[in-house]
Amino acid sequence: MRLLISKHNLGIWAANYVAKKINDFKPSKEKPFVLGLPTGSTPLDMYNELIRLNKEGKVSFKHVVTFNMDEYVGLAEDHPESYHYYMHHNFFRHIDINKKNINILDGNAKDLDAECEKYEEKIAKVGGIHIQLGGVGEDGHLAFNEPGSSLASKTRSKDLNLSTIIANSRFFGGDIEKTPKLALTIGIDTVMQAKEVIVMAKGFNKAQAVCQAIEGAVSSMCPITALQYHKKALIICDEHAAYELKFKTIKYFENMQDEYSEMENACDYLV
Repeated sequence: MRLLISKHNLGIWAANYVAKKINDFKPSKEKPFVLGLPTGSTPLDMYNELIRLNKEGKVSFKHVVTFNMDEYVGLAEDHPESYHYYMHHNFFRHIDINKKNINILDGNAKDLDAECEKYEEKIAKVGGIHIQLGGVGEDGHLAFNEPGSSLASKTRSKDLNLSTIIANSRFFGGDIEKTPKLALTIGIDTVMQAKEVIVMAKGFNKAQAVCQAIEGAVSSMCPITALQYHKKALIICDEHAAYELKFKTIKYFENMQDEYSEMENACDYLV
């Protein structure tokens, strides 16, 4: 696992890294680039920057296939809090992506298990995910893989923890009864099968999760720790999210020279 404590806007960093990877790959209809995408507040800057880069002709999504991490069960796709709505409102409708290349789990499918199996099959059919992007919850959850989730899990339906339901209720007028209690989510093993994983974390409230991910033992009670076993995983965070880390841990990663540090330096010149 790699840690990068960035002095730049995390979303702008991630967007320019993704754009570079897409351009270097030179995707085509026969050989698309595959992105795993998250929702939430943290990725919004990344989506805004990718939209800007697309409109300026610096990256194209014509031959990019996307897979979203999760979706609530029972919300209409046009519900303002559904992840279908989030993705189309904040990203897809602003770029040149082919609608057929957009994949989001159907939380209203008649057979949820079949929907999840089909999702895994789609990922495999396109050759797997090249870059899986994501955020991390305060308790270390990835997508809706909450504490206690199997590290061998695949895409599936997942009952949400009470703490998650309470936290999410702010998006539903503070009414727990109106807050979804079940979701579809890619699994931890699904994330681990991606060729590269990039997790963004910002703010003091993510500091404990980042510390556990980097310095803690691998445990299903903190799902993000599974990334310690991934061959190419990056946690990019701000100084606040790195607050709980040991000084020697921070200095160890600061001294690394690789494509991530090169991009960090390149960001000094990005407009």
